[in-house]
Amino acid sequence: MPSPRLIDIRQGVLSKNDQIAAELRARFARDGVFAINMLSSPGAGKTRLLEETLRRLAARYRVAALVGDLATDNDAQRLLRSGAPVRQIETGDLCHLEADMLARHLAEWDVGALDFLFVENVGNLVCPTGYDLGESARAVLLAVTEGEDKPLKYPATFLSADCVVLTKADLAEAVEFDAAAAEANIGAVHPGVPVLYTSAKRGDGMEAWLGWLAQRRDAWLERRG
Repeated sequence: MPSPRLIDIRQGVLSKNDQIAAELRARFARDGVFAINMLSSPGAGKTRLLEETLRRLAARYRVAALVGDLATDNDAQRLLRSGAPVRQIETGDLCHLEADMLARHLAEWDVGALDFLFVENVGNLVCPTGYDLGESARAVLLAVTEGEDKPLKYPATFLSADCVVLTKADLAEAVEFDAAAAEANIGAVHPGVPVLYTSAKRGDGMEAWLGWLAQRRDAWLERRG
């Protein structure tokens, strides 16, 4: 069992994170910015999907992205090809993004000039789950190449999702992906959560994904008043 001191430290860290996340959420609501926290394991296709998402949404919306990685700005450089503003957050030895990291990187950014802010979290299906970033919605990605059992192995992450996006659908046949089993496992963990199939490479499912984002943002704006 963790020592009382460790428990106090962890609770203190999360309390601070939650306070900053609440401030970010209030800021996003005030400025009308719909923030999406994107979680997945490494290599699930977050960056490819996000690049295509930014490129397509830019025709109708003002979009930007923050990208989290332990090191390098490789993903940010890729996303800049979409033409959207992008900033890289290097976490060093941290396996997740925290709310204060977002706050610091947004300090001099005119967030009010955006309609969508995408946050590409560090590739990990464990650590990022418990850290609120003030997001308006959370999307969890699962590549068909990862297998159908990931929702059962990482239930907390999939339970936290507002939407589950199955990526790399163009490889489903090659890896003998069992879509029915995957949906059953997702449903067992989080009944009723929307499940979308996408292939950013071929464009499959992109309109459904963009439609979900637009509908979710419209509903959020309506609740916000």
